[in-house]
Amino acid sequence: MAVGMIRALLGLAFLALPAAARAQALDVRPVAQDVWAIVGEKAQRSPENLANNATFGLVVTEEGAVLIDPGGSWRGAEALHETIRGVTDRPVTHVVNTGGQDHRWLGNGYWQAQGATVIASEAAVADQQARGSMQLSALSQLIGDALAGTEPAHADVTFTDAYTFELGGLTFEIVHPGPAHTPGDAFVRVPARDTVFTGDIVYVERILGVGDQSSISAWPAAFEAVAATGAAHVVPGHGGPTTMARARADTYDYLMNLRMRIGALIDAGGDITDAPQVDQSAFAYLEQFEALAGRNAQTAFQQMEWE
Repeated sequence: MAVGMIRALLGLAFLALPAAARAQALDVRPVAQDVWAIVGEKAQRSPENLANNATFGLVVTEEGAVLIDPGGSWRGAEALHETIRGVTDRPVTHVVNTGGQDHRWLGNGYWQAQGATVIASEAAVADQQARGSMQLSALSQLIGDALAGTEPAHADVTFTDAYTFELGGLTFEIVHPGPAHTPGDAFVRVPARDTVFTGDIVYVERILGVGDQSSISAWPAAFEAVAATGAAHVVPGHGGPTTMARARADTYDYLMNLRMRIGALIDAGGDITDAPQVDQSAFAYLEQFEALAGRNAQTAFQQMEWE
């Protein structure tokens, strides 16, 4: 059989697979008893990852499962569900949105269709409403047809600062400590499992992103609120499950170095065009450093010059 025909047949076979099977594999990693991190890739959103380029959390109880963040699209949520079925046959009864980024909420509609209750901070919902159209437009360019079926759907339960619920004998504490990567970022603590799910307050292994929606001034305090939990197990918003020490090194220390360097530049009368040259080399080990460090510096300058 000709090589071209073989390739064509393989392509048809690939397209015949369900979206969940075609999605780039999600890496399930045990964290504690009945607790898992579901780790997506750390690169950009793509048709292969269905906008699931983030880390999600799963806690299984006798009465159902709690999912931390729903996936970045309807099909992304389907892919997460397929992955979860490999861990448990219990239904997902609750989904927590830890912020306003697309992979923190655009899969909500899928889970609500399965009967799950979605929970988010009021600030997260406001951010989702403000940026949702822009996010969908960007995703249409980045993941194309894989966005099919995705429609904005917001939380069933909202809260201002904190919200606690119990399921299957476990207590789930959700805290919005203030703005960080997005205005409504929250973390989820499960005391009985000594675990905290941080959403985008914590990045490890890859450089965090300081966007226009971020707060370079408040983000360090949000991290300290996570650290104050003293949790032994940290499931970050990006990267694999980790320790609080590693979370501090890759997130808090990066933020404080960036603030120090940009503050010194502003004090010296520097210009925003000088910002990308500030010394961030101590963090060059983080993935995506070359792509994001300069942009982070410019955004930090824009925000800090008005502090």
